[in-house]
Amino acid sequence: MEFDFDFTQEKLAACLPRNKDPEGWFNIMYETLQKYDISTRERVAAFIAQAGHESAEFTILKENLNYTAESLHRVWPSRFPTLEAAQPYHKNPEKIANKVYSARMGNGDEHSGDGWKFRGRGAIQLTGHDNYKAFAASVGMSIDEAVAYCETNQGALESACWFWQKNNLNQFADTGDMTTLTKRINGGTLGLEDRTKHYKHAMEVL
Repeated sequence: MEFDFDFTQEKLAACLPRNKDPEGWFNIMYETLQKYDISTRERVAAFIAQAGHESAEFTILKENLNYTAESLHRVWPSRFPTLEAAQPYHKNPEKIANKVYSARMGNGDEHSGDGWKFRGRGAIQLTGHDNYKAFAASVGMSIDEAVAYCETNQGALESACWFWQKNNLNQFADTGDMTTLTKRINGGTLGLEDRTKHYKHAMEVL
C-alpha cells in the first residue's frame, strides 16, 4: 500500500519540531507505515499526532515509572490506598511496575517480575505479557526478542503500527475522530487538546 500523498522528510520534520533525528524516523516510517496501511494523509496525520503525543514526538520510547509516594497514592489509589502503603515504592520504578501491572494483561504476581519486564515500550506504549506475546507472534520473534526490539526505534514504531492495526484505528483516523482515537489508545481523553492540535498541524503540513 503506497502513500496517496507526497510524504517527505521535510514534512515529517515540520510535524515533529522537537525530534532531533527526523531523517532516521522518516526512513523507518516510510516503509513501516505503508506495511500497516497507514498511508493516507488523514491516517498519517492521526498516527503522528497520537503516537507523537504518547512519545513526546518520538523521543521517549520507554515508560517512566519514577513516581513519588504521593504521586502513587494519587494516580493509583486502588493499589496504594494510603501514603504509608505507597512509601516502600517511592521512586523505585522496578518495584512500582511489578506492583501496578501485577496479575493483569497476562502478567504474573508482583514477585514474578513481569510488571517490570513487560512495562510500556514503543511509540504507543505496548504493555503487558499478552500484548508482547501477540506482537512477537506477528513479527516472528520470541517474546524476549520482541521486548528488546521495542527498545529500538524500528521496534518502537512497528509495535505502535501493530497496535494501531490490531485495534482498527484507521477507521477513526479516516473520519478525523480524535476523541475516539484517544480513548482507544489512552483509555480516556488525557491530552486530547494537545493531540488534536498536533493533528490539525500535521494535516496542514502533510
